[in-house]
Amino acid sequence: MKSKCLIILALISLLLNFGCKESTIKNPDSKAISQSSSEIKMDGDLPSKESIPLLFDEMDFQQATQCYLWGLPIVAFAEWQQQHYKAFNATSNDLVLYNSYHDRLGILTANATTPYVMSFIDLKANGPTVIEMPAGKTAGGLADFWQREQATIGEMGPDKGKGGKYVLVPPTMKDFKADGYYIIPCYTVNMFFGFRTLDPDPKVTEELLKKVKIYPYAQRANPTATKVISPPTDKNWYGIQPSGIKYWERLHAILQDEPVEERDRFFMAWLKNLGIEKGKPFAPDERQKKILIAAAEKGQQMAMANSFEKRFADVKHWPDKKWDYVMILSDPSQRAANYDEFFERSSYFYEAVTYSKAMMTKIPNVGQAYLGAYFDNNGNWLDGSKNYILNIPANPPAVNFWSITVYDSATRCLIDNPQKNADLSSRKDLIKNSDGSVDLYFGPKAPVGKEKNWVQTLPGKHWFTYMRFYGPTTAYFDKSWKMDDIKEVK
Repeated sequence: MKSKCLIILALISLLLNFGCKESTIKNPDSKAISQSSSEIKMDGDLPSKESIPLLFDEMDFQQATQCYLWGLPIVAFAEWQQQHYKAFNATSNDLVLYNSYHDRLGILTANATTPYVMSFIDLKANGPTVIEMPAGKTAGGLADFWQREQATIGEMGPDKGKGGKYVLVPPTMKDFKADGYYIIPCYTVNMFFGFRTLDPDPKVTEELLKKVKIYPYAQRANPTATKVISPPTDKNWYGIQPSGIKYWERLHAILQDEPVEERDRFFMAWLKNLGIEKGKPFAPDERQKKILIAAAEKGQQMAMANSFEKRFADVKHWPDKKWDYVMILSDPSQRAANYDEFFERSSYFYEAVTYSKAMMTKIPNVGQAYLGAYFDNNGNWLDGSKNYILNIPANPPAVNFWSITVYDSATRCLIDNPQKNADLSSRKDLIKNSDGSVDLYFGPKAPVGKEKNWVQTLPGKHWFTYMRFYGPTTAYFDKSWKMDDIKEVK
């Protein structure tokens, strides 16, 4: 009888941990939020024996939420890689061209103005792998699967836009040498390669793409041709972190390929308690599976708070406005002087992908600058059912151009609206005010006569936006140019 009572108590406590809806936010359309709190009975100054399993459940749950945040960058890349391989039928040695609005709908916070060209290279299958870049105006880079920049290629790289051959070397190979190549020792077995063509002429871009080659170094005498592939137009896809148990399945799979670094050994210990272990199949028992699913949900809620309500010091570009710095990592290595930037990394890679020094420039007129807005001027989440206005003052601080892009808060991808448009930019034919400023509109329906300056939002969905300055000028850095918040129009 005593054992039966203990089992009932344990089940009730588990339900309280993972299933109860103890509090709700005010929005009636929003999901209830579970609260994790176990009532631990004490036997004198020690936990009672029946409470010990509850404490272990709590430990595993809390650690799983942190493993969720820790895994965000590698799970995002791993999921996107699978889309390349399975949804697009691209190989490790092909290029995928993202050119249209539809092409980019599945990418985390993609820009909507310039084409992307990307590849996920599998060094486990290839061994050392060659990338041949032709001469031309390109800007590209390589990142490992924890999304740390490993090299720049193109005008900002060692070939300085004159073209060259790079060879990516797996982390298990030391002292690899090859004359005539730029050698890139890689931290991970899977690698990301992406670049943009900077010439505005589409024909120049087309010819340049044909000359980019990716192939195993061992096949350099007779390499297989690199294909340029576009995402299918008849299929929806997302290269974002999956939810629920699929998040952990993807994490387990990619960890089987990648080396464990010193900084990650505690996380691997926590995952072992949850049925995720290197060299073993993913087969969580029912208790572990229940904890993993609950932790993925709670971890995502934490990620949303950490990304959309950033609590980092000096995160506002203008202290009295709602515009946040999006690039809050101090360095692409994700390492600060005395700690690794766990929360900064989680914040950025929940809502975005790829990170480079060029994206966090402090030098006027080069690189890019990014600001994000998640709230209106009154501090309310941006709501797809409401109408808003944003005034862009005259002479925005960008040598090249500026753009503002609207994202679905749930997917962090371009808003998928009937208008088939997610951005407004200085490259578009916008209506200007007499003082040179521009009013931009966001809402379910276009304001009469202002259709050119409008992005359609979706009722029932929250949204956020990135403002990008390409070639940010001194007026951006010294803040002499100032932009207002997004305001609701009633």
